[in-house]
Amino acid sequence: MGYEALIDRLLKGDTRAAARLITIVENDIASAEEIINAIYKHTGKAYILGITGAPGSGKSTLISTLTTIFVKEGKKVGIICVDPTSPLTGGALLGDRIRMKKHFTTDNVFIRSMANRGQLGGLARATEDIIKILDVYGCDIVIIETVGVGQSEVDIFRSAQSVLVLLVPEMGDDIQAIKAGIMEITDIFIVNKMDLPGADRKVSEIMQMLELSINFKYDYENINQGNAKVRKWTPKIVKVNSKTGENFGNLLEIINEHRSYLEETGVIENYHLKRIRNETLQILKHKLTKKVEELLHSNSQIDEYIRLVMDKSMDPYSMANLIIQLLGIE
Repeated sequence: MGYEALIDRLLKGDTRAAARLITIVENDIASAEEIINAIYKHTGKAYILGITGAPGSGKSTLISTLTTIFVKEGKKVGIICVDPTSPLTGGALLGDRIRMKKHFTTDNVFIRSMANRGQLGGLARATEDIIKILDVYGCDIVIIETVGVGQSEVDIFRSAQSVLVLLVPEMGDDIQAIKAGIMEITDIFIVNKMDLPGADRKVSEIMQMLELSINFKYDYENINQGNAKVRKWTPKIVKVNSKTGENFGNLLEIINEHRSYLEETGVIENYHLKRIRNETLQILKHKLTKKVEELLHSNSQIDEYIRLVMDKSMDPYSMANLIIQLLGIE
C-alpha cells in the first residue's frame, strides 16, 4: 500500500496526516518500514528531550509548563506520552493527555499517547519511528515522557539527546533511580515541588549519588577531538516548581547549555552513532522475533524438538541452535 499522499501532506505540516501515519507505524512494522524509507532524508532537525520520574513527581505538569514556554518562543512541540496498559484488558488510562488538556487546542503542539501493551522492544522501535514523523511534521522540540524509571525507560531514552529525571522531596525515589540505572544516562536532575520541606536535602542526596556513579551515555573515550580529551558532562541539578513555573528560566538555561555542549564538543556525533546502532538492533530483534514466531507455528519439526527437550534428550540451548539453523542463520 502506498502512503505517498499522506507523506506529502506530512511534509506540508498536516496534523491529520501526522496522526494517521503514527497510527500506522505503531501497528505494522512492514508499513513503518515503507514510511520511514520515504521520509528519512527529511529527518534530523528536531531536538529530543526525554523526561521520566516516579509516579506523582509531576512529569506531566512539568512538560505542560515547558511546552507553554517553548510555544511562546515560537517553537513547534511534539509530545509522546508512554502509558502502561492493563495486563488483563490491554487498555490504558492515558492520563497524561488529561493533565495536558490545556494544550489540546494550542497551535504548534502535537500530543500523542502510546500504550506500551507490555512490549519493550516494539515500543522502542515505534517510539523512534514516531519521533521521525514528528520531526518531518516540523516539530522543533520532541518530548518523550515515560511512565516510570524502569529498564524500558532506559532503552527508550537512548533516543533522547537530553535526559531529564524528575525527583520530589521525601518520596524516596532516589533508591529506585539507582536500581534502574537511570543515574548512568541522566543529563539533568530536576527536583520538583521546591517549596516542600526537604528539597535541599534531596539535592544533597543526588550529589552524593553522582559521586558514586559513572555516565556511560556518550562513550567519551571513542570521541575523536585530536589529542585533547573531551570535557565530560557533569549532570546538573535544578530545583523548580512546575505548577507556578518558578525557576524554569534556570532549567531552560541548563537544557540549552547541554545542547550547546553536545554540539561544540562533537559528542553529538557519537550520540547519533550509538542511537543508530541501538535503533538497528531494536528493528532486528523485532523482525527476527516475528520470523521465529512464524516458524514455531508453521514447522512441525519444532514440535519434535520440544518433545525431545521434555524427554531430556535435548536441552533448550541445543533446540534454539537448531531453530537458528532452520532460519538459515549461522
